[in-house]
Amino acid sequence: MQLGLVGLGKMGFNMRERVRRAGHEVIGYDRNPEVSDSESLADMVSKLDAPRVVWVMVPAGEITRNTVSELSELLQPGDLVIDGGNSKFTDDRIHADLLAEKGIGYLDCGVSGGVWGLDNGYALMVGGDAAHVEQAMPILDALRPEGPREEGFAHAGKVGAGHYSKMVHNGIEYGLMQAYAEGFELLDKTDVVDNVPAVISAWQRGTVVRSWLLDLLVRALESDPELDDLRGYVEDSGEGRWTVEEGINNAVPLPVISAALFARFQSRQEDSPAMRAVAALRNQFGGHAVHLAGPSSGAGSTQG
Repeated sequence: MQLGLVGLGKMGFNMRERVRRAGHEVIGYDRNPEVSDSESLADMVSKLDAPRVVWVMVPAGEITRNTVSELSELLQPGDLVIDGGNSKFTDDRIHADLLAEKGIGYLDCGVSGGVWGLDNGYALMVGGDAAHVEQAMPILDALRPEGPREEGFAHAGKVGAGHYSKMVHNGIEYGLMQAYAEGFELLDKTDVVDNVPAVISAWQRGTVVRSWLLDLLVRALESDPELDDLRGYVEDSGEGRWTVEEGINNAVPLPVISAALFARFQSRQEDSPAMRAVAALRNQFGGHAVHLAGPSSGAGSTQG
């Protein structure tokens, strides 16, 4: 089978290689000519035989919207577009309707696997019509992990279901990472435990908290046992926010995921205005000690 693949960054580059290893032909397009197989989006489409399948793997938002819009003018009825990026699920119906006007199919596909997907495969969550899923199945089978299809692939539902599922997946990921991080900090802070990396490494077998994320934490600690080489500044790519928004919209309590998202916000504040306000209030009502701003300042000492 042929596949057009738009976007050959960290994920797309490895996905192209994995699909090729499965025996399929992949013609990729990227703005970086050093990795691209074609000179332009139009050139890529011209090299594909109908009915074409084009996988879009570019940053979510305006870049994805522009790419889908351009493809709507280049492709023909019977062709299929798959958005495998981290688009918000509400964009999917807009993309599907735009393409449907031209007789072009659309699937949204949540993809998880990161830089390890080339060798391990990618977990895939797909939204769209069953006929379009069947059309793309050779490529989906090439990308998913080896083993039973249902353990690495799901046709999650109608258009939007794939990206919605990936959004929730990433929200859960926020919570799991935050729990591991807080456990690491407590172990590192106490004077009871001497060898924190050894403890976390021992959790990899026989415990209920073992996971691939834990394995990755162990890997990080092997090269930097105190994680001193890193700054505790953490971005969020959007899915955590959208998950919390959906929790609010559906009256579903998400205390763990919400706290993990807010912890990321807090990581970006060198000096939190909110916590300055808390310190001021404690000082006002209880006379509690405060740490004054300034290079030579110390904590005030008061009773209370």
